[in-house]
Amino acid sequence: MAWAIFNGKDVENRTWSTKVRGRVKIQASKKFDREHYEFIWLNENRLGCQLPPRSEFVHGAIIGEVDIIDCVDKHDSPWFTGPYGFVLANPVLYAEPIPCKGRLGFFAPAL
Repeated sequence: MAWAIFNGKDVENRTWSTKVRGRVKIQASKKFDREHYEFIWLNENRLGCQLPPRSEFVHGAIIGEVDIIDCVDKHDSPWFTGPYGFVLANPVLYAEPIPCKGRLGFFAPAL
């Protein structure tokens, strides 16, 4: 859930590792992610964030950018569930989302 990156999430979980480091754009998926929404809702206190109503989420757009500073298989963050975690830093949420058709993995968006 892209929203979480701009609200305290410091590790992005994946089933695959990456050597990518540096600034990347964050794409909010076209569809609502019920599974991650419910995970955050059930763990708001532990994660240190509070979810907005579903209607406030942006979909199908680039909403900001963040630095990937590492890829780990263990981390103390309450956000880490593994098996791999992209360690994130310096998130910047854009004032206006940029509509963009997303894809899986890393890609160069046609803006």
